[in-house]
Amino acid sequence: MTVTLALHGLDRLIRLRQRWSRLFVGAPEGPADDGRLNEIADFGENPGALRMLVHVPAALRPGAPLVVALHGCTQTAAGYDRGCGWSAMADRLGFALLLPEQRSENNPKRCFNWFAPDDTRRDSGEAASIRQMVDHMLREHRLDPRRVFVTGLSAGGGMSSALLACYPEVFAAGAILAGLPHGAAASVPQAFEAMFQPKILSAEERAAPVRAASGHAGPWPRISVWQGAADRTVAPANADEILKQWLALHGQDLEQPAGSATADGVTHRLWLAPDGRRLAEAYSIDSLAHGVPLHPPGEAQEHEGRIGEAGPYMLDVGLSSTHAILDFWGRHRPRKGPSWSAAAARHGR
Repeated sequence: MTVTLALHGLDRLIRLRQRWSRLFVGAPEGPADDGRLNEIADFGENPGALRMLVHVPAALRPGAPLVVALHGCTQTAAGYDRGCGWSAMADRLGFALLLPEQRSENNPKRCFNWFAPDDTRRDSGEAASIRQMVDHMLREHRLDPRRVFVTGLSAGGGMSSALLACYPEVFAAGAILAGLPHGAAASVPQAFEAMFQPKILSAEERAAPVRAASGHAGPWPRISVWQGAADRTVAPANADEILKQWLALHGQDLEQPAGSATADGVTHRLWLAPDGRRLAEAYSIDSLAHGVPLHPPGEAQEHEGRIGEAGPYMLDVGLSSTHAILDFWGRHRPRKGPSWSAAAARHGR
C-alpha cells in the first residue's frame, strides 16, 4: 500500500510539472533593456544572488516613496517595467523604483523562489537580498521609510507575500497579482499543489505563518489582491486565501467587505478600518487569464488611466492595475510638483 501511494504521488507530481512546463513553453524573456533601468552591483551581501535594477527620476525629492516591483516567471525586470509602465509612473508622480531580477542560475524559469524556505525567511536568501536593496535605496536617495510598497506577478506575487510577512515593519502596503499566500508551500511539489489546487484554510490558519515570520505585532501592511477568473496557471481560489491571511491580521472578515460592486466583468471588494482607511481590496476580472491587467494607451498616449504595453502575461483588459494599485496605496496626481498622500503615515508608519 505504501509503495502504491508513493507511486501515485510521484505520478501526480510529474503531471503537475508537465502542466506547469506547458504553460511556459516558448514564453519570451521579455523586451531587452531599453535604458530606463540602471543596475546596482554593490548593495549588500546579496545572499539570494539577485540582480538589482532601479529607476530614479531626475531631481527626485528627498522623502519620496519607494515602489518594489517583482516580475513573474520567464520575465525580466526591464520587460516587466515596460509592460506595467512603472518607471513612466515614477517619472510622472515622483517615486523611486526598485526592480529585483531573478537569475536563471537560481531558477531555470527565472521565477522568484517563493516556495523555498531558505529564500522566504527573514534575513535569509532572496527575501534578505531584496531587503538589502530596499535599505540601499532608502539610504542613497533619502526616501521615506514609511512609504515603501511592494507588488509582484505570479512568482513575484508569491515573493511579495513573503516580503510582507517577513518584513511587515518595512512595507506600508502591497499588491499581489495572480500570486499565492505566504506559507502556502515549502517545496516544489507543494508549490504545484498550491498553484493548481490550493488548500482552503481558515483565516487564522492562513494568518499563522505571517505571525510566525517576524516578531512584529502590528500595524500590518495594507493589501490589494488581483486575480483573473480565466487564470489556468494560478487557481483563482488563491486570491481569497491571500485575503484571509491579511484580513485576519486586520481583524476583518472575508465575507463582510465594506462594499462590493460588479461592472463589465470586474468585481471589486473593499474592506475598511473603523476610521475609514482602506485596509484591503480585491479585484476579480472575468476575462483575465494569467498576467497583469493593463489598459495600454494606444494612440491616446496621454489618456488618463492608461499606461503600459501588452504582451505575454501583460494583458489588455481595459483596466490599468498600475493606476489602481497606486491609488490604493495613496498616490495623488502631481500639481505643483510630484507628491503622494500621507496615507502611509496615517497608517502609523
